[in-house]
Amino acid sequence: MPEEKQQELKGAAEQGQFGVQKVYIKDISFETPHSPKIFQEKWNPSVNMDVSNTATALGENLFEVVLAVTVTVSFEEKTVYLAEVHQAGIFHISGFTKENVARILATMCPNILFPFARELVADIAMRGGFPQLLLAPMNFEALFAQHVQQAAAAAKESPAAKKH
Repeated sequence: MPEEKQQELKGAAEQGQFGVQKVYIKDISFETPHSPKIFQEKWNPSVNMDVSNTATALGENLFEVVLAVTVTVSFEEKTVYLAEVHQAGIFHISGFTKENVARILATMCPNILFPFARELVADIAMRGGFPQLLLAPMNFEALFAQHVQQAAAAAKESPAAKKH
């Protein structure tokens, strides 16, 4: 994160309040479409992970953030297993600018939720009879910066932006 953004957030943090009210599982799914035959094969699986998050205002200064993690493990065009976890949290956020609230919802909240989702994926994979799968840490700050850049680029290319 650029140093000026860090200073901006630090200054805002002195005025604002942030708190975790609750962390919970919103949805969890595990599928092994080719079991038990898949256990008899020697395999070198490929792992694909998709991550997204959504934020919903619940009331004044209260937000629900849901981190959706979908892991698909496959081998020779067969799905070995599919794990989907929606890890959620309720967060109190007050005293920040709208821009900083958006940044907090997209970065700090998922950073708090990801270790819980990571643990769930590892646990359900093992309970499903497979080796433990440890997901690599995520850089939600970089993902947010990329999203902001893409949104700015899309705004420049939109037909409304091209009108003079």
